[in-house]
This record gives sequence, C-alpha cells and structure tokens, in this order.
Amino acid sequence: MDEWIERYIQYLQYERNASPHTIRNYRSDLEQFRDFLAQGKPGEAVNITSIDALRIRAFLAHLYSHEKKKTSVARKLAAVRAFFKFLGREHRLEKNPALTVSAPKLDKTLPRIMTEEEMNTFLDQVGKAAASGASMVLRDRAILELLYASGLRVSELVGLDLRSVNFGDALVLVRGKGRKERIVPFGSKAANALSDYLPVREKLLREWKTGEAALFLNARGRRLTTRSVDRLLKKYVRAMGPNIKVSPHSMRHAFASHLLTEGADLRAIQEMLGHKSLATTQKYTQVSIKQLIDVYDKTHPKA
Repeated sequence: MDEWIERYIQYLQYERNASPHTIRNYRSDLEQFRDFLAQGKPGEAVNITSIDALRIRAFLAHLYSHEKKKTSVARKLAAVRAFFKFLGREHRLEKNPALTVSAPKLDKTLPRIMTEEEMNTFLDQVGKAAASGASMVLRDRAILELLYASGLRVSELVGLDLRSVNFGDALVLVRGKGRKERIVPFGSKAANALSDYLPVREKLLREWKTGEAALFLNARGRRLTTRSVDRLLKKYVRAMGPNIKVSPHSMRHAFASHLLTEGADLRAIQEMLGHKSLATTQKYTQVSIKQLIDVYDKTHPKA
C-alpha cells in the first residue's frame, strides 16, 4: 500500500497541481488509514484488494472514538475515497469500496468574514503602515491588497511570477487547480500597492542574486510560502483588524461575498474564482440583508 500512496501523492503533485497544504493533508490521512489497517504494526504490509467498506467504516469508528471532529472525519474519508478512485483509474481495483460509506453530516455554518467596511478599514490601516517605506510592509500590503482584489487561493498567489501580472490592463494570469489557467482583474488599490512593492523586489534580487521569477519574495529573495502568507495575514489582523479568525481563504470568501452583495453575476464570480461547479461558488457567498432588501424592493409587487 505504501507504494500506491506514494504514487498517488506524485499524481496530486505533478498531474493535479495540488497545493502543498493539500498534499500534506492527503499524505497524513492516508498514512493514518494504512496504520489503522496494519493494526499498529509498523512496516506491516497491507493488501489493497483486501480493503472493503467494513474496514473503512471501522476506520471511521476508530476516529470517532478518539473524539475527532466531524469535519476531520469527513476530510479523511474524502482522502480515502479519492485514493481508491485513483486506484481504479490505474486499473488496480475494479470498484471503489469507499463509495458505499456514508460521510458524517456536517453542521451548516457560515464563517465570519470581514464586512466591506471592516475590510476597507483594515487595508487602509495596512496602507498607512506601508507609508513608512519599510520593505516587508510594502510587500505585505501588496499581498493583502491582491488577495482581496482578486480572490486568489493562497497557493495561486505564491505561485505567481512577475510575468503573470499585466500591469497595463490590471490583469493577472493565474494557474489554478489541475494547472488550469484563468485571467483575473484587480483594482487600482492593488495596482498601486504592487507598483510600490516592485522596487523592493528588485532590491532583494540584487542583494541575494537569486534570479527568482516569483512575484512575491521572502527576505532572502526566494519565493514566498503559503505558510508565510498565512502568518503575515494573522499578524496584521491582530494588530489592525477586527477581532475575528482569519485566513487567506477567508479573504477569498470575502472577495466573492462582497462582489455578490454589490450585484455581480454569480457566474462571473465563478469564473474569477476558478470553480468548476457553480454549486461550489455558492458555498463561498453570503447573501446579505442588503442584497435581500434590494431584490425584494425590485421584484415584489407590493414592495
């Protein structure tokens, strides 16, 4: 089984262009599943063809017994399902035993994201801090402005090269999941922040002589990581933003939600987010009271 897990991880990395975060999670989940099947015996061989739905359900029961959250159990089952789907694609198995295993029902809760007013206030505060001219603050402001302006996944953001950005037309060429490319616009504030950052980038390249193509660089002139972006966002929100939990993903969620609130077409948002399914886009959007009132006033005959 170890060999096939490794093959699957390589498939995710090189064919699906999955993010490092996704790859780490899938590897961890599948190795945990393997260890369960081996009954705690390190190095014990596991025959893939011997795995059936009963053993997968036993794995889920094991997770529940160790007080794993429903979201965690659901993610691990999704990893197992995807792994067996890959084995079928490789003609290693005739059917996916995980398909008949029911996923836990998750509570439907909307995450708290920054309102438009909170987001504008937050980014304005970051802009004021960047007025000091500090190199890393200029970079961080450009990152935060672009995240909100374009709704990029954090893996897409750190994957950008300088040549990915068309400064004249304020467009960015993004390589998303499955290496699919899309073009996303960004606004004037993000454009200004990027322009202010570019001299910082040039200085880093001269100092470290790395020849790095990446748009966003760390202090040693290398491509920035997704973890670094997550850390810097949390740092700025703690110092200047509202008292809520944030992540680069919540910036993406805010991008979609605020566009929808202002009347953007859902399919246009889908295109900018790079979603294959419109149903996925709908999960990213929050229908605000303002939008509901506007729709009611415009459409109800007695409004």
